[in-house]
Amino acid sequence: MATPGCSPPVLRFDVFEVDLRACELYKAGRKIKLQVLPFQTLALLLERPGEIVRREELQKKLWSADTFVDFDHSLNTAIKKLRQALGDNKKKPRFVETLPKRGYRFIGAVEPAARLAKPEKDPAAASKVGRIAKLSADGKLAFTLVSVDEETAAEREKLDAANDDVGLSLLIASQRLLMVAKGTQVRILEVHSTQSRCQVRILEGEHYGKTALVLLGELAELA
Repeated sequence: MATPGCSPPVLRFDVFEVDLRACELYKAGRKIKLQVLPFQTLALLLERPGEIVRREELQKKLWSADTFVDFDHSLNTAIKKLRQALGDNKKKPRFVETLPKRGYRFIGAVEPAARLAKPEKDPAAASKVGRIAKLSADGKLAFTLVSVDEETAAEREKLDAANDDVGLSLLIASQRLLMVAKGTQVRILEVHSTQSRCQVRILEGEHYGKTALVLLGELAELA
């Protein structure tokens, strides 16, 4: 399989960064699992953003001549997994556009990244991983709003800064912001010390089992 050699080693689009040399995809600093074939497909699309990469070209670059596979099925699966990793939608794409019977086109804005923003490791923060905590809330509020992912957390910060209550309501309605009762127990899965928040799994209530991002200041009573 070919590895693009003319593109900068690290590219950025939206909240994503792609390390072409290490074959790694990051979303807001967090590594996203992506299999080799979907990653190679993404790398080829990023070589020529805004241009059509034909299916025949993908076949030639991703599969050797003596490889016997169901090409159409394999490529369709790779594109599907790539879209899942990017949170993209086939009908309303933000990144990967399908041109029926022709190929694919990357339609997002791509730019070189000076460096890959990987989360810093903090021994004190790492010691909290796996521990149980309770959600606190500001003032007399009976609940805490938590984001389901980094993209939502970033969007919420913008809406809070703009005092956009309508935007926040839309995030709640779409279940991207969860209303979790004050005192709900959570397990800490990962601490993002540079961003003052952590990823948790909710252990009680209607959102039981879901993961979310919580500000460190919204956690209390570490056990």
